Amino acid sequence: MGTSDAAMTQGRLGTPLVAVAVLDEDGTIVSWGGAAERMFGYAPQAVLGRPGASVLVHEDDRGPPGGGLDRLLADTDRDTLLAVRHRDGRRVDVGARVCPITGPEGEPQWMVMAFDVARMPWWTEERSLLDQLPSQAPVGMAVVDRDLRCIWLNDALVASGGLAREERLGRRLSEVLPDLPAADLEDRMRQVLEAGEAVIDYEFRGRTEAYPKQDRAYSASFFRLDDAEGGVLGVCYIVVDVTDRWRARQRLAILNDASTRIGNSLDVRRTAQELAEVAVPMLADFVCVDLLASVVKGEEQEPGPLGPDVPLVRSGQQSVREGCPEASVAVGEPVGYAPSAPLVLALREGRSALEPVFAAGLWAEDDPLRAAKMWDFGIHSAMVVPVAARGVTLGAAAFYRWQRPESFERDDLVLAEEFVARAAVCIDNARRYTREHASALALQRSLLPQALPEQTAAEVAHRYLPAGERGGVGGDWFDVIPLSGSRVALVVGDVVGHGLHAAAAMGRLRAAVHTLADLDMPPDELLAHLDDLAIRLCAEETGTGVAGDTAVLGATCLYAVYDPVTRRCGLARAGHPAPAIVTPGGAVDFPDLPAGPPLGLGGLPFEALEVELPERSLLALFTNGLLQVNAHDVGAGADRLSQSLASLSRAHADRPVEDICAAVIDSMIDADRRPDDDVALLVARTHALGADRVASWDLPADPAVVADARSRTARQLAEWGLEEIGFTSELLVSELVTNAIRYGVGPIRLRLIRDRGLMCEVSDGSSTSPRLRHARTTDEGGRGLLLVAQLSRRWGTRHTAAGKTIWAEQTLDESVLG
Repeated sequence: MGTSDAAMTQGRLGTPLVAVAVLDEDGTIVSWGGAAERMFGYAPQAVLGRPGASVLVHEDDRGPPGGGLDRLLADTDRDTLLAVRHRDGRRVDVGARVCPITGPEGEPQWMVMAFDVARMPWWTEERSLLDQLPSQAPVGMAVVDRDLRCIWLNDALVASGGLAREERLGRRLSEVLPDLPAADLEDRMRQVLEAGEAVIDYEFRGRTEAYPKQDRAYSASFFRLDDAEGGVLGVCYIVVDVTDRWRARQRLAILNDASTRIGNSLDVRRTAQELAEVAVPMLADFVCVDLLASVVKGEEQEPGPLGPDVPLVRSGQQSVREGCPEASVAVGEPVGYAPSAPLVLALREGRSALEPVFAAGLWAEDDPLRAAKMWDFGIHSAMVVPVAARGVTLGAAAFYRWQRPESFERDDLVLAEEFVARAAVCIDNARRYTREHASALALQRSLLPQALPEQTAAEVAHRYLPAGERGGVGGDWFDVIPLSGSRVALVVGDVVGHGLHAAAAMGRLRAAVHTLADLDMPPDELLAHLDDLAIRLCAEETGTGVAGDTAVLGATCLYAVYDPVTRRCGLARAGHPAPAIVTPGGAVDFPDLPAGPPLGLGGLPFEALEVELPERSLLALFTNGLLQVNAHDVGAGADRLSQSLASLSRAHADRPVEDICAAVIDSMIDADRRPDDDVALLVARTHALGADRVASWDLPADPAVVADARSRTARQLAEWGLEEIGFTSELLVSELVTNAIRYGVGPIRLRLIRDRGLMCEVSDGSSTSPRLRHARTTDEGGRGLLLVAQLSRRWGTRHTAAGKTIWAEQTLDESVLG
């Protein structure tokens, strides 16, 4: 407040309450404002430069020279009753207070504040308003001048700041309390000085001399003081300690944060890490969560107290410093504590522990590394809370402070217990999911192929990635099934849903495909039978005889059969993505294969497509999880797959399919993110059987041709170096050709294929399937197929567009395999 101004404080409705005058060190009036003029009748020009005692003190109260005023000036910062002579000669009783201030040149001055007690009859000298309000108000109050220097403050503000009044008067806030955000506060004061608009409830935090080791929260309100002429005198501000409110709001924020951040994962360790991250830095400087090893594995934990040597695993930790330098073990590693450590006692007793004053010896006994870190970082306060849910103790969470100077309090422990209890339920849910997921995954893996069968039609590699924790175990599957005639069936399927039910449904469909494949059905016919099976399974599960909502309903399947002799591939699909075909030159094509309905819907036929594949072509079969890993747009995923296959084929034409399969997965799937759906990929590089490994003859339907067929077989086997099995092969050919002549329809064709075994095939134009039966002793025939079954490793019949083929396969020694 400048020394040339006089002021009065006004009420909310503009009624004058307090008049202010300024005296120099000699008691001469140097400032006199409008409020004083209206209260005492003297204009400023009539009193400026005159002794204050001649104006402010009535003759009845003057006594010795300057008596009443001298008494007032000697008793600063206290209210007193003073008699003042009005200009018209009457006496005016006022309540007055004097505050020492500093003049523009640094000289001492006094600010005299007075109000007319006649207008406030309830005021008395023993209990004056000006005495009660500043001294007993529970909130801090202060007045600063236009240079933001303190000219008055009450007792509450002195106490909260921790500095004596003499140290505050005449100085700016930034000069005496540097641990407060003084720059921001002074900016608010300047805004109030310039604009005149009050600032209400500006909250800030900091430390004062009264609380040097802990942050406190305050709420400040600022309003400008003007004189009657509108001149700016300074700013008055009121400060309220709202630390309790701030801490309550902070605790509520932690709980809200915990409810949104903890439990977003069904992974035990991820949930434990979320618990640690929530508490730092709002509650603690370092937090570690140690869970029982059995909990991390998803095993069931028995209720009741824990033993002394329960193995623990560090499952989560977080620090205010990057890398958690306070930790003595990494996440995922086993951790041990001494039997007397508070954490072990909390696990045994199931009760929390609070140590406002930290005793490192109890926490780090028998662990020099942990003890050294605790001493180095200066950990001074700790608490531990058991992680328990549904009556079962799962582990414990420990909270430490070393950067924040204040110790943990009972309220901090209550807060920690509340959000640890919430996290414990999420951890227990994650543990249960881990157990169920492991069971489903074990079932799924047991139902998938454990190893691909040996065959020469195609070089095959596969990849199977189970879905992430959100999706759960799915029902995708793949298969490689050797067929007669050196052919191979490639299968990929996808069951709707996830979990044990989906895995079981996948196993049933996969077994059905194997059974149907053994019947050598064309792809479209096989899918039709599989669709009928799915409809029956749906009706079984609903128990109503009507198809219902089951895992097999809506399942998809792609079935392909490749023949290395003809290099032709037949394909059919039931609602499944079409495969990718890559030529040796690197051209990628998704054949226009009719989609067909998903399994279990019925009513619509399945259509097959047959394509001819150049030798060493790539055939990629996959489930839709591969196309939706990083983009929900299946078309975009197909484009990325096409580009990946093309680049791999052109750059590495002779690259093993195992490497190609791995490279495709790497290019399609983010290594840091598990897919939301199962991914199955089957990559096959086709081979062809040359003319030197296949021999065929057309035979007339004449019984005399049987001997010729045997002779041709013997010569061919001799050419292949297979004389050792010549006799057996001749018997098989004789029986098969005789059977075709007797029961079939011409034309008849004999074909020998030398592969991993020797395949003998006889085709005719009849669609009638032969039937194995036991002939009676009196029967003249009926023993041919029984002989075929005994002489071959396996035999069977497959139907073709032109009729049927009866085949029999013999095993070859490794020494004769080319």
